[in-house]
Formats: sequence, structure tokens, C-alpha cells
Amino acid sequence: MLSIGVGSAGLLTYVYFSLASHNLDRTSYGEVVVLWSAVFVTISILFRPVEQLLSRTIAARQAHDEPIGDALRVAATLQLGLAAAFAAAALALRGPLQNDLLSGNDTLYWILVTAVLAFGASFFARGFLAGSRRFVLYGALLLAESTARMSFALAVAVGIASGQTAVALGIVAAPVLSLAVVPLAFAGRAVSRRAVQPEPRPAETQFTLAHGGGFAAAVLLIMVSEQSLLNAGPLIVRGVEGAAAAGFIFNVLMIARAPLVLFQAVATSLLPHLTRLRASGGSGEADAFRMSVRMTLTAIAAFAALVAVIVAVAGPELMQLAFGEKFTYDRAGLLIVTVGMGFYLASGTLNQAALAQGQVRAAAARWVLCAAGFVAWNFVPVLGEFRRVEVGFAGAALLLCTLLYLLYRNPPRVPRPEDTVAPGSPEEIEARLAAADETTI
Repeated sequence: MLSIGVGSAGLLTYVYFSLASHNLDRTSYGEVVVLWSAVFVTISILFRPVEQLLSRTIAARQAHDEPIGDALRVAATLQLGLAAAFAAAALALRGPLQNDLLSGNDTLYWILVTAVLAFGASFFARGFLAGSRRFVLYGALLLAESTARMSFALAVAVGIASGQTAVALGIVAAPVLSLAVVPLAFAGRAVSRRAVQPEPRPAETQFTLAHGGGFAAAVLLIMVSEQSLLNAGPLIVRGVEGAAAAGFIFNVLMIARAPLVLFQAVATSLLPHLTRLRASGGSGEADAFRMSVRMTLTAIAAFAALVAVIVAVAGPELMQLAFGEKFTYDRAGLLIVTVGMGFYLASGTLNQAALAQGQVRAAAARWVLCAAGFVAWNFVPVLGEFRRVEVGFAGAALLLCTLLYLLYRNPPRVPRPEDTVAPGSPEEIEARLAAADETTI
């Protein structure tokens, strides 16, 4: 059910951008893309740490039949504090944000501020649902969010509404409307509670930022690096070439994003499968582990080859069919990104394998290296702005795939206990949560 929810949510997000691109002019669409990228880079940095910590702590406490009320209160306090700090910073930096980033658009500025704050509540809900193993409701939250967002673009497409503001409002309405599933979660929790005196809490399940911090920080670095590889390009192009150019390169990178929608639905199930094989410890399970990774990589290679053939034959025409005829797409650039897509999806598989092997910190270091290299490359004065992003993405994906493959092929004999992902553990939930979150952004 989680995989279905994740896959459907990602597909509806793709439809949102397709409809927006068809019904807005180049500059208006580009400004929506810049708004989207800025929102999701911000929430990844601000709110995901508490989301991860909350999911981990709830899972650990429920495993020991301990109460979770104070964990919810502390997490809420942290999230509110971060939201307040963001609001203060956004108001102080209103000039640069509104004038330099959002082309002087007052409405888009307030949508940016409100959307980030609304996602703070949404990520709190995600952490609670994941930690409680309410994955059906978690998938429903993602699906409700993406459906609400897509509905605003659809309203413009059918003539119920019009203009950039109507499309952009979907970005802020989505997290607000998705919270409709939260009362169901708390109602279920109230029904399941028993009048039993809880046992004293062990120290290891106390809700502190230090608890599980190493694993959580590594997963967070991986997620921020993913956001950099997928969203930094449009933001950098916006600063150099303008909003319309940002919309164009965002559409080109959708060649990588669209398959990611399908892959992330697989990734949410791949890690639990690999952790169970790894935990069994037998030679047969070790062979099955390697076979699972090999089969997934083979399927990705076949899929990437098929996409490359289609792009070579009719790539520009299909892009205009999907996103409208406002942009002219370069076949060579599309093929470069297609190659990068194949390596990027392979990197996702190898990353899950590395996490299952207890190599989360080493994997995070490789993600950070490649993401930093990608961002730095985009400021090197070679090639054109668009080609730099395309070549940089493909090159970073190739390097990342190579580094993660070498890591996967050389697992540690004795992983750090704090990096070990056991079946059904809070660490596994945390990593699955990260994979699911990537789908809608």
C-alpha cells in the first residue's frame, strides 16, 4: 500500500507540472518552478531532521510499549521553533527573496512562506505516521497532497481558474489539505490505547537530538544531496538566465524525475527486503542479496536503454507533447540527461544496498561529494548554461554510481552497531521514509 501511494503521488506531481507547462507562458511557468525548488530545498533542510527523529523515537518507544506523548510534545516544540525561525528570516530577507528569486512577485513570496510553514506540519504528521507504522495512512497523506496540488493545475487547464497564481496556490494548498488524514491517525491511536501503567523509559529511548543522531544525520545528508542534484540546476539557471530558462531546464530534468517516481515506489520495499536477507546471515541469503541488487540494476539498465532509444527517435517531440510547445528541446541534451537518469537510478539501488550493509555514513559522504561537485561545476564558465546542467547531472550521477558500487562491493566485516539497519527497526523506517519523501519532490 505504501508503494502504491508513493507511486501514485509521484505520478500526480508529474501531471501537475505537465498541466502547468501547457497552460502558463514560459516566464510564469519558470517562476512556479523556481518557487517549487526553493520550497523543497528549504523544507528538506529545516523539517526533515525532526521528522526523522520523531519517526525513529516513536518506533523505538512502541517497540518497548512506552508512551509517546512527551516525544510528540518535544518534536512539536522543535518544529514550531524552526518554523518561527524561518518566518523571521523570510521576513528579514523579503527583499532578496521577492525581488531577486521570485521576480518581484509579492503573491509568490507569500506562497513560499506559507507553503514552507504548512510543510512543517505535514512533515510532523509524516514522522508520526511512519513511526507508528501507519503506512496506509502515510501513503494516503502523500496521495492527498499530490491530488490537491494537481487539482489546482487541472482547474486552470479546464478553465475553472486561470493564471500563475491559481497554479502556484496548489503548492501551499497541498500540505494543508493532506492533513485531513491526521485525525484518522490520532483517532486510531486513541482507540488502541490501554489503561496500563507504562514501565519507566530506558535512557536509550529518550527523545533527544543526540539519540540516533549519526544515522539520522547521514540519511539527511543523502536527502539534501538528492535535492541538490535535482533542484540546484534550475535555481542556478534562474540566477543567470532568468525564470523562463529555469522552467526549461526543469522540464529537461523531468526525464530523470519521471522514472524516479516509479523507482521510489520500488525503493520503499527494496530496503526491507535487503535488510532481511542481510540479517539472515546464511550463504544462501547472501547470494539472494547480491541477486536482488543485480536484478534491479539489470532492469534499470534495460529501462534506461529503452528510454534512450525513444528519446533518440522522438525525444523533442514527446517533450513538447508532455510540456507544450513553448520550449524547443535539444535531442543531444535529452540523451545526456537520459544517460544520467540510468546512473542515478542505479545509484539509488546501490544506496539501498549500502544502507542494508550498515554503510550509511560512507554512502552519505559519497552523496555529498557528488552533489557539491555538481553545484561547483555549474559555476565553471564552460559550455552553455543548459549544457552545463545536463553534463553536470550525468557526470555526477556516473561518479556517484561508481563510488556507491565500489562501496557495495566492499562491505565492512563488522558494521558499526549504530549504522546497522535491522528488519523492522527505527533505522529501516527512517530510510523508507526518506525514500518515500523523495517521490513528491
